[in-house]
Amino acid sequence: MEAFKILFSTSTGLMSLGVIVFIIGMGWFFARMFARKMREDAAAAKAQQQAQRH
Repeated sequence: MEAFKILFSTSTGLMSLGVIVFIIGMGWFFARMFARKMREDAAAAKAQQQAQRH
């Protein structure tokens, strides 16, 4: 419990908490972005494949 007290009450702890939150948010953002790009790329490849058949 002492670690949580330091994390939430000292300037160093709050800066560390900010970095942790920022990194988690950045990971969430990149995961969403990469998933969207993969879906778009798969759809474009499928459309290109269908266009080549006809």
